[in-house]
Amino acid sequence: MTYPYGYPPPKPRASGIDIAVSITALVLTVAGGGVAAFFGIFFMAFTDHCPPETCDIDAGVTAMFTGFTVAAVMWLVGTTLTIVAMVRRAAAWPFAIGTLALCALACVAGIGGYLVAVGG
Repeated sequence: MTYPYGYPPPKPRASGIDIAVSITALVLTVAGGGVAAFFGIFFMAFTDHCPPETCDIDAGVTAMFTGFTVAAVMWLVGTTLTIVAMVRRAAAWPFAIGTLALCALACVAGIGGYLVAVGG
């Protein structure tokens, strides 16, 4: 393809608001995951009494670690997609906000699964 003046036109500059929202959402995702992990460990540490009739501690721990593992994988994929969108100078904030929402949902589901398994 021939361009006028022999070179392609410059790409438009990335939006500062898009970059700020994307980075803020990804930082909040990491911070929220840390808080959720703290509460998850706190819940497991203070499960004093777990009667076998109503409580399955193994299922609870499995539910929590599964939720956090899924959240970590989603964070990795979402961060990668956000960075790729930023490099391409496309809108990156939908990927970052989606990552925040999906990771929050996975953490809540993991803690909720733990509470259901141990009898809340």
